[in-house]
Amino acid sequence: MAIPYVRDPQGVDLLQVPYYKHLGLYAYRKKFLVQYSSLKPSHLEKYEKLEQLRALENGYGIKVVESQFDSAEINEPEDVEKLRALIRGMK
Repeated sequence: MAIPYVRDPQGVDLLQVPYYKHLGLYAYRKKFLVQYSSLKPSHLEKYEKLEQLRALENGYGIKVVESQFDSAEINEPEDVEKLRALIRGMK
């Protein structure tokens, strides 16, 4: 399940439907970034607060792969230490 993405799952029973954990790692070529920067943010991008929707709504594709790796989430500066601990544990 990717869209709609539920930012506030309170009151939503996500365990009743199959879903994947999303790990967003995006890599772009310079040419695309130049083109992307000239595109206006779309209504859906603004509503969902997902900048990759601008690319999708303008006909660009995003490659998705499935992985069994369970990553640490990095959303706040203090999350970086959690990732470092995870990496140390892999060595």
